[in-house]
Amino acid sequence: MSKLFTPENSALLLIDHQVGTMQLIKNIDVAQAKRMSLALAKAASILGIPTVLTSSQEERLQGPLLPELQEILPDAFEKRVKREGIVNAWTDANFKKAVEATGRKNLIMAGVTTDVCLVFPAIDAVGEGYNVQAVMDASGSPYELSEDMSRRRMQDAGVILTATNTMIAELAQNWGTENGQKLIQLLFTEVLPPISA
Repeated sequence: MSKLFTPENSALLLIDHQVGTMQLIKNIDVAQAKRMSLALAKAASILGIPTVLTSSQEERLQGPLLPELQEILPDAFEKRVKREGIVNAWTDANFKKAVEATGRKNLIMAGVTTDVCLVFPAIDAVGEGYNVQAVMDASGSPYELSEDMSRRRMQDAGVILTATNTMIAELAQNWGTENGQKLIQLLFTEVLPPISA
């Protein structure tokens, strides 16, 4: 990854953060995964980063996208790509078109689950010349083993693995700016553990 991810050159892709699929996360605390996913969405909102949301079979067990995403990113929520069963979002023509429409080559990705919904599009995007950072604490799997295998597979393909606080810091670059102040507030209220006085 040669290029720093900035608000001007990056897009956020949140894949299948649905009420049902979130319950499949067992390798990390599901409440934490949800909090980190929403923090990424809030950071994108603060910085004006184009965001593509996608869901799979919302009317089935997977359920609807997290309702908080509608509050944070109403436009992206309205335009979300509803897949009818395609496993690899990257192979869904509407999703791919939405990503291309952002005009960004740096993709910040998170998906639920890591071992099915994130691994394949992350690898395919890198294969097509995109720079991809996969945010691992905003993603998760049913099993430690499948999570570990997916992480290794992504890394071998050139996907950069990261965490929410690292990603937000990279995007901020300077806490002293107006947006930097908003982002550090977001980190201290929703991402980082509390600091005791």
